[in-house]
Amino acid sequence: MNIITSKANNVVKKAKKLHQKKYRRASYLIEGWHLFEEAVKGQAELIRIFALADYAEQLAAFPQTVFVSPDILADLADSKTPQGIVAEIALDQEEPPASLFGRCLFLEDVQDPGNVGTMIRTADAAGFDAVVISSHSADIYSLKTLRSMQGSHFHLPVYRMETAAFIALARASHLPLLATTLSEDSLDYRELSRPEKFALVMGNEGQGISPEIADAADVLVHISMKGQAESLNVAVAAGILIFFLS
Repeated sequence: MNIITSKANNVVKKAKKLHQKKYRRASYLIEGWHLFEEAVKGQAELIRIFALADYAEQLAAFPQTVFVSPDILADLADSKTPQGIVAEIALDQEEPPASLFGRCLFLEDVQDPGNVGTMIRTADAAGFDAVVISSHSADIYSLKTLRSMQGSHFHLPVYRMETAAFIALARASHLPLLATTLSEDSLDYRELSRPEKFALVMGNEGQGISPEIADAADVLVHISMKGQAESLNVAVAAGILIFFLS
């Protein structure tokens, strides 16, 4: 069995570049056994698997596996305690859909990878039909976002588009826009009638939704708070609203 031990190896160097967004044009990395198993179940295209020799028997059915030393695996991984496997996955180029249906989540300029991943995972858990993220939201293929999503992007479509394009698509799809805001004109979410289909909009962590979304929204909603906290974390707020509306 050949085991790659040098960081100068061309295959390793090429994979390492995928830590940077500018190189993730055709593929990206996932880390850990859970994400690997979700990728296999989701029939994602596995380009290459990097693993420790200890897992040779488990990976016997995957000819694209290359075995690496612990040092190389740690260099390819992002976590402090790698689980022994990193895989390169073909990037599924999701074209903007012709229409949206059912229940959709739109993340407008959400910057934190953990928040983006958590909200996509929550939408998946609640049985949403799609997630759309704005062009200025965090990259869903960064290792931090992928860890937070826990493979949910293998279960439901995730699209990226400009806010204006999303508004136009929601309108053409006859989806009411429910946008979260602290505006005086907003309703407490418990007063909503729970529509069967809608697009729920969560805004930027610091600025909230844009004026563009606020003007286009059919309903502005907020979560009333009894305590003294000024606001909720956007992913926590999304969780409350997503499951209330489900």
